[in-house]
Amino acid sequence: MTVSSISRRTLMKGTALLLASTALARQALAQAAPAGGRLIVAADSEPKNLNPAIVASNGVFFVASKVIEPLAEASFDDKDGLAPRLATSWEGSDDGLSVTFKLRDGVTWHDGKPFTSVDVAFSALNVWKPLQNLGRLVFANLEAVDTPDDYTAIFRFSKPTPFQLIRNALPVVTSVVAKHIFDGTDITTNPANNTLTGTGPFKFAEHKPGEYYRLTRNENYWDKEQPKLDEIVFRVLPDREAAGSALEAEEIQLAAFSAVPLADLDRISKVAGIKVISKGYEALTYQLVVEINHRRKELADLRVRQAIAQAIDKKFVVDTIFLGYAAASTGPVPKNAPQFYTPDVAAYDFNPAAANDILDKAGYKQGADGNRFTLKLRPAPYFNETRQFGDYLRQALAVIGINAEIVNADAAAHQKAVYTDHDFDLAVGPPVFRGDPAISTTILVQSGTPAGVPFSNQGGYVNPELDKIILQASETIDTAARTDLYRKFQQLVVADLPLINVAEWGFITVARDTVLNVSNNPRWAVSNWGDTALQS
Repeated sequence: MTVSSISRRTLMKGTALLLASTALARQALAQAAPAGGRLIVAADSEPKNLNPAIVASNGVFFVASKVIEPLAEASFDDKDGLAPRLATSWEGSDDGLSVTFKLRDGVTWHDGKPFTSVDVAFSALNVWKPLQNLGRLVFANLEAVDTPDDYTAIFRFSKPTPFQLIRNALPVVTSVVAKHIFDGTDITTNPANNTLTGTGPFKFAEHKPGEYYRLTRNENYWDKEQPKLDEIVFRVLPDREAAGSALEAEEIQLAAFSAVPLADLDRISKVAGIKVISKGYEALTYQLVVEINHRRKELADLRVRQAIAQAIDKKFVVDTIFLGYAAASTGPVPKNAPQFYTPDVAAYDFNPAAANDILDKAGYKQGADGNRFTLKLRPAPYFNETRQFGDYLRQALAVIGINAEIVNADAAAHQKAVYTDHDFDLAVGPPVFRGDPAISTTILVQSGTPAGVPFSNQGGYVNPELDKIILQASETIDTAARTDLYRKFQQLVVADLPLINVAEWGFITVARDTVLNVSNNPRWAVSNWGDTALQS
């Protein structure tokens, strides 16, 4: 049995955890990595669109990142926390109007055609900017991509665009797709979105709905030392209770993203041949939030939002729902992002009596049944913790006279109800902080995002002052000034409560000890696994 770095109270300690993870990553890289074998992995969902160039989400990346590659990947050791992938270098201009990428020579698509700068230009202008949930923000001012040769791509922006943002965003928003496959088609409905052709260490082989995804070794991968594995099979196990049993029975060898319930970790960590690992998610901080539909009269009242915030016992949530594997949030930027984080924000301490008093004074009187009004509550179905928090929130709101009626749905129905139809009053969401507020965090509160964009502000919240700060930060190339704007952003979000940040957490990976080179980068679960191997 091996247990790596499990610590409930230090899991989210930021810098200290990152330093410890870096040391462990070096140890992991030193492991012998024999070639061959089939790795069987638990997967708890089957995305409707498997193309990460369109849907930049971890559920998609989990499978697709082994097939489709970005320009750069997160790293514990490399400069600026980035390791080259399809790009070998990147440099921003002093005026913020261009970024030059030097691309890797000798790369071929899985169908044998050469990878060139034309593919990068096509992906940026035709997919990332107009279609991707995150790329439409990062590349909002991208106006052209010059390709002076096959291995140079120069991104040109109509307004100054922070190189800090572009650099931080590379692992998440720059999955490159083949122009020859998508050009001239309806990109959003092209069948190639689910039968991926990439440049990565593994090729897409088949998907049997409800059962598995199968990837096979790319014999012509540009890194001749990779991949180590012959196959990866993602076995669909939507019931998380099943993942632990399958690991113990050696039916699978790895379960990421806390697929083994937190309540089972102590027991399973004592099983011979199993290791429990808390690292490898440092660039993927999940945030438990209460999304709010401001179209509802009561919820448009700041006093009601403040009362709801004071009805939530964050300590109870961390200790009971997350079993200590989380930290209470202070706002929209997590504590383990010290480049941007500020604790200098308003606080809403747990105080149901004060919350009741606020609602009484605001004129929302309790009726004979004790209820002030009724809200429709939709907990996201993705994790046990989001569902459990939904149950807790219903009870917490009852204490202050708000009747919350829970509506459960599968992932597709939940996303449609919240982000397209706006059929909710409150929703429990788990957005991801990916190293920069402009990547997935500002979109949660910025107005003007079209309906249907997942994990965005679909609650109808509009705040011109907040929108102005977000726009300024998107065009501020001075790093210190940009950081200051995001500190003001945090203060304004917490003061006005367009949503309520409750907790922030990383995940746990559980694996057989025969799996080598696990969790050796900050986005390991959604990286390419080129050096992942099985003990012979």
